[in-house]
This record gives sequence, C-alpha cells and structure tokens, in this order.
Amino acid sequence: MPLVYHPAGHDDALRVALEELEAGRWRTAKKLLLDTGTHWALRTSRTQMLAVAAARSDVVSVWLSEEPGSYDAQLMSARVAVERALRAHRQQHVHAWEFEAKARRESLLAANRAPYDPLPWVCLVTLAQIDTRQVRSEHRIVPAEPMLPHGPWSLLYEVNQRDPYNREAYHRVLQFLLDVEGPGGASLAAVFDFARWVASQRPVGSPLLLLPAYAQIEQRRRSRAEPLWRQQWAQDSTLGYTLSAFYEWFRKIPAELCSVADLSCLAYALWAGSQYLEAAEVFAAMGPYAAREPWASVHEGVTGPDPGEALLLRARAESFSYARSHGQRAGPHP
Repeated sequence: MPLVYHPAGHDDALRVALEELEAGRWRTAKKLLLDTGTHWALRTSRTQMLAVAAARSDVVSVWLSEEPGSYDAQLMSARVAVERALRAHRQQHVHAWEFEAKARRESLLAANRAPYDPLPWVCLVTLAQIDTRQVRSEHRIVPAEPMLPHGPWSLLYEVNQRDPYNREAYHRVLQFLLDVEGPGGASLAAVFDFARWVASQRPVGSPLLLLPAYAQIEQRRRSRAEPLWRQQWAQDSTLGYTLSAFYEWFRKIPAELCSVADLSCLAYALWAGSQYLEAAEVFAAMGPYAAREPWASVHEGVTGPDPGEALLLRARAESFSYARSHGQRAGPHP
C-alpha cells in the first residue's frame, strides 16, 4: 500500500479547504470553520493546519479585507501571524521581533473580541516558544506543581478555562520547555516530569496520553541516544504510558478523529516496544496515511534514499505479519 503524506489525514473536508487556500481561495475554509463550530479539538487542529498553508500567501489578508467583521477571518489572521513569527524565529530572520509583535497584537485582539474562545490563548502559548530566554514575565510563572519549572503557566491556565487539556497548547508548552535557554532552562528530566504529569491528569480519550512518547522521541532527537534506544520503549516505565495511550485514547475514539501525527507516534511507540498486535491495529487505522515523524528522527541503522520511510514500512510489515501469524487480521497487506 503506497503511503500518503498529507496533514489532513482522514479529514476530507480539511483536505479540500487546504487545497483551496493554496490556490488563493478562502471561502471553503470559511465554511469549514463555520461547520466546525465550537468543537474545540477539531477547531484547534484545523485552524493550525490551515494557518500553515495560508502563511505562504496573502489569502487570509484578502479574506479579512473583504469580510472585516468576520471573527473567523480575524482568528485565522492571528493564526497565520503566529506561524510566520515561528518561521522567522527558526530562520533567525533579522526582523523576527516584528513578526512576533504583530502576532501578539493580533492574538490579543482576537482574545478581546471572543473571550470564550481558547484559540487566541493557544496562539499566545505558542509565541512563548520564541522567548527562549524567558524575557517576558508571563513566560516565567512559578508553577502550582512543585516539580515543574517556571513557564507560561498563566497562559496555559487561560486555555484550560476555555478548553481543558487542549492538545496543541500542551504540545506548545512541551516545545517551550525543550527550547528554553540559560539557567532557567528545563532539564530533560523536567520535560519528562511535565509530560508524565499531564498524562496522569488528562481525561480518558485525550491524545495527551501520548505526551510522554513525544517527550521520549524529542530526547532521542536532541541527545542522539545509544543504539540500544529501541529497548527503552519496552521498559515498564515507558511501556505503561504507551499502552495507556492505546487503550484509553486510541480505543476510545473513532480513528477518523485521531490526527495522523498522533497515530504515527503511537504506532512507532508500540512497535518499538514490541507490542506488535496493538501496533498492527494502529497501522490499520492509519490506512494509507502517514506522517514523516517520528520515523525521520529515529531511523539510525536503516539504509535507503528515505530511511525514515523505510523504517515505517518495515515496522508496518512486521506488525501486520505478526498479527496474521497470530490469527488476527489487523489490516491490509503492506
């Protein structure tokens, strides 16, 4: 089965809206957000992916100029501004601070216009990633949980007041903790503490059960761990979180509501932990859709022009083969 790398995954409506945005047309995105309503998890993921696509053009600016009274247009303008600020920061653009200032202004305008909406606050949490030295006071708040480092906890609180355990907000905080520089920076141990603390607090059905797995993968990416890396996923302390994500998240909600990124992360964690039956079930739910990560970051020892994809295909084939040998039809033949 050929792999399809598309951020929309099973979300066909989002896929169409992304294609329209890339062609310079915004009305399909407008309808998509109208139909999404206040389904916050879906609205968060859809606006984030729409912003990534729209940041390469002026399509959202055109939408806002034609419909200045549209809150969705204003929100998307803030989302796009944040995406551009992140890109300018990563590229060390000489005017990165101007992109950040514009994104902050637009996020605050959206927050004032729609006090009920968590997404402007998600935008502000995201901008904390740029403040790697924690210059702004709202990015070095003392946490209520003693084991956690200083961080943007008041901003995260605002998100939680509107949408408890918003997936993107917590992932943004994880990235913030990983990127903080200097004496205020968080150790990898503190990052793991945060991920495990979140996983222990989250409700059943939350993709945040996967946060410890994401933290583990980030450790691999940043520290270039030893060749015995895969064995770490089979350790009880790690495997317990992986299986909790499988049974308390993946098994609790329809696969079409799971992001390709999260399914890919779970499939890798299960396969690496030698949980082949469960991994086969996740691969089957993914169908043809795939994400580049975490495979692109954990492929050492695999050869070929695209070692990340080669590892993904190997893991999928091994998982399906194991499932068939145990009398279970987990999905199509790879």
